[in-house]
Amino acid sequence: MTGRVEGKVAFITGAARGQGRAHALRLAEEGADIIGIDICEQMPAVEYPLATQDDLNHTVAEVEARDRRMVAAKADVRDPDAMRRALDTGLAELGRLDFVIANAGIMPIWGERAQTMQAWHDCLNVLLTGVLNTVQLTYPVLRDQGEGGSIVITSSMAALAPMMRTGDAHTLGLLGYSAAKAALVNLARNYASILAVHHIRVNTLHPTSVNTPMIHNDMIAKHWETANPEDSNVLVSAIPVLEVEPEDIANAALWLCSDESRFFTGNQVRIDAGANLR
Repeated sequence: MTGRVEGKVAFITGAARGQGRAHALRLAEEGADIIGIDICEQMPAVEYPLATQDDLNHTVAEVEARDRRMVAAKADVRDPDAMRRALDTGLAELGRLDFVIANAGIMPIWGERAQTMQAWHDCLNVLLTGVLNTVQLTYPVLRDQGEGGSIVITSSMAALAPMMRTGDAHTLGLLGYSAAKAALVNLARNYASILAVHHIRVNTLHPTSVNTPMIHNDMIAKHWETANPEDSNVLVSAIPVLEVEPEDIANAALWLCSDESRFFTGNQVRIDAGANLR
C-alpha cells in the first residue's frame, strides 16, 4: 500500500469514537500507524455518555482491518503523566512520531449541569489545558526527531462566531466551551511561530456541527425541544445541510498532515458548509 502518509505515525487524543476515530481510520487508510488515547469514562458535568473502552477497542480493530497498527491506551488529557506513559508505549512499539491530532473534547453546554462552574472548569481543563498538555508532550519528540511534522488542533466554529443569540442560550458550559475553543487559535499560532524553524506546522480545524455522539444525544435533543427559535439560527449553513460527517473533518486533517500542506501553518481551517457566510 502506498499512501499519502505511508510509514508515518500519528498520536490522536479522543480516538475512541467520533472525529477521533475518523482521523485514525483516514490516516490508517493512507498508510499511517496510530497511537491513540481516550478517557473512556464519564465526567460528572457531562450529561451525555462519553466514550467507553469498548469504543476504543473498536477503533483499534478498525485500524487493524486497514492493515495498520494502533497502540491504544486509556488516558485523560488532563493527566500529563498518563499521556506520557501512553506516548512512550507507542513510541517503543512504532518507533517514531510524525503527526499530532489534539482532538479530545467534551461539550457540557446544555442541561442543568451546564449551569455550574464545574462545567466551565471542565471545558477549560479538557479543551484548552488538555491541548496544551498534548502539544507540550509531543512537540519535543517531533523537534528532536528532526524531520518536521504536523500538529492539528480541533477547535470549532464556536471559536469564530457567537453560539448564543439570546439570553435563553446562556450557560456557563457553553461559555467555557466557546472560550476554550477561541483560545486554541492563539495557542496554535504561538506554537506555529516557534516551531516553524523546525518545519513543524500547527493549525486549527473549525468544524460546524458534526454527525457524532457529541451532537446526537439526549442532552442536545432536549435542548432543542424548548429552545428559543432565534437560537436555532446558530451555524446555519450556506450549503444546505444540517451537519457534516466526521470523515469530512478527517479529510482536512489528512491534508494538514500530508506533505501537500508542507508550507501551511498558523492557520484556521473552517469545515463549516459555509456557516461563516450566514
